[in-house]
Amino acid sequence: DVQLQASGGGLVQAGGSLRLSCVVSGLDFDDYAIGWFRQAPGKEREGVSCISRGEYFTTYSDSVKGRFTISRDNAKNTILLQMDSLKPEDTAVYYCAYGVGGDRPSSYENWGQGTQVTVSS
Repeated sequence: DVQLQASGGGLVQAGGSLRLSCVVSGLDFDDYAIGWFRQAPGKEREGVSCISRGEYFTTYSDSVKGRFTISRDNAKNTILLQMDSLKPEDTAVYYCAYGVGGDRPSSYENWGQGTQVTVSS
């Protein structure tokens, strides 16, 4: 049974940082990519960052490139998303999911409840 649990969200001022965690169980990182997505009120879910299966290539959306860093902690079966220089437009519910890779939500599954990130101006 595959489970992904996102946590680490909160309220932060613009320019601040947060680190999100996605604890994964029931799957092998060599078999699936793990993606971070976000959804703001009234907007569609969008890809933020992805770490691929196997060789663990990382990708970022243009809106977060240079500010967010995705990484993997094998010992804890966890995918981390370090978010720096946060902006009010980063406010959203953040989800992690597993899938075949890329930035399309349709390529992923097992979304879970997500974690709320709120950035105040």
